[in-house]
Amino acid sequence: MYRRIIFCIVIGIVASCSSFKNDGELVGARKVKRWFEPDPYGMVLIPTGSFVIGNNDEDIAWSMSAPQRTVSLAAFWMDETEITNDEYRQFVYSVLDSMKRQRLVDEGYEEFLMKDRKGNVLEPPVLDRRMRIDGKKNEEYKELLEGMNYAGDDRIVAGELDVRKLVYKFSWYDFKQAAANDRFYNPETGIYKGGTVINANGEREAVKGRSSFIMRKSVRIYPDTLCWLKDFTYVYNEPYVKEYFSHVGYDNYPVVGVNWHQAQAFCHWRTALFNNASSNRVQDWRLPSEAEWEYAARGGLSGATYPWGSYYTRNKKGCFMANFKPMRGNYIGDGGSITVPVGTYAPNGYGLYDMAGNVAEWTNDTYDESAYQVTHDMRPYYYQTAAKTDSRIFKRKVIRGGSWKDVAYYMQCGVRTYEYQDSARSYIGFRTVRTKIEF
Repeated sequence: MYRRIIFCIVIGIVASCSSFKNDGELVGARKVKRWFEPDPYGMVLIPTGSFVIGNNDEDIAWSMSAPQRTVSLAAFWMDETEITNDEYRQFVYSVLDSMKRQRLVDEGYEEFLMKDRKGNVLEPPVLDRRMRIDGKKNEEYKELLEGMNYAGDDRIVAGELDVRKLVYKFSWYDFKQAAANDRFYNPETGIYKGGTVINANGEREAVKGRSSFIMRKSVRIYPDTLCWLKDFTYVYNEPYVKEYFSHVGYDNYPVVGVNWHQAQAFCHWRTALFNNASSNRVQDWRLPSEAEWEYAARGGLSGATYPWGSYYTRNKKGCFMANFKPMRGNYIGDGGSITVPVGTYAPNGYGLYDMAGNVAEWTNDTYDESAYQVTHDMRPYYYQTAAKTDSRIFKRKVIRGGSWKDVAYYMQCGVRTYEYQDSARSYIGFRTVRTKIEF
């Protein structure tokens, strides 16, 4: 009897405590401290808003590819400057370091792999970047790593890195193609009956399962320095071929000679770099959509012809506001014969530099003359996955902003043009964006 009384008392206390903590109501994040997204270094917050996208001046080409319409966008972060040579070289050096370590691991040097507390190699294997390659076995390492340099008749001097071997491998899930094939999916059997997908190599194949939408890609990441010669005829640009990307004197200049695929690879690497060093999960870095780029370029000014808000390319003192081709043959009239260091000219209303001139910039969108007529007015985005067999028309990507070699027309906020996704130019660079998690 005594034990039964004690048991009833204990049950009553537990029940009363439970009802005190949770009286049957659903308790969610309202009682949790609000989460704040940290400001990413070197990026500017572009607020949520709507604007009128499209031409603000006459369409001199009469293309009618950018009619005005109102669209709305969610907040996002954007690089305050174009990606510089120094920033892109960090990407190149990181890939080079990983490839060296992987090569040594393949030769049996497990000291370059992460281990648990018991000294066992982690599964799946992860490269350990804390281990120095120039350690006690320096001569052995050096001999093994010689395979990454030019050899035989291709070599000019000893130890010259073969940049063709710098390949970045990455993967992602293609939500767009997965959504397009959802009607072929049977949730009861977990099997796809029908549907096709274009893989990362541009090959069309039948959908087998979830793995069909996991894109795996390998990209040669070293910039095409020969673009300084290929883009022009009868011009002496050899000094830029040799030094523009590699010399410290050009550290703060925008990177060029990078095609659309290489810019995508950089975005993936930048996301991985952050995620490996931080416990805060954020949205991926990516190239901006065409609408995001124009919204940011306008700097909060409605109907602005140029990012600085004026109809003219000079200020009241007669100074040019950007780096472009101001007069016939007078490239240095604005202060630079080719590119100039990022941030040379004043920023726009959002604090973004060089949204007009210096280098044109890649966006994520596929170029189509009718894109403005078919895209949604909420976060418009026009993207087509092109197969190898598709016409080159489907491999055009929108570029914006004009460059050091372009006339003022291409610097206008509403003017759109394109370049092929596998082309690298001496006048095209890029900057990245990241969607803001909070409203």
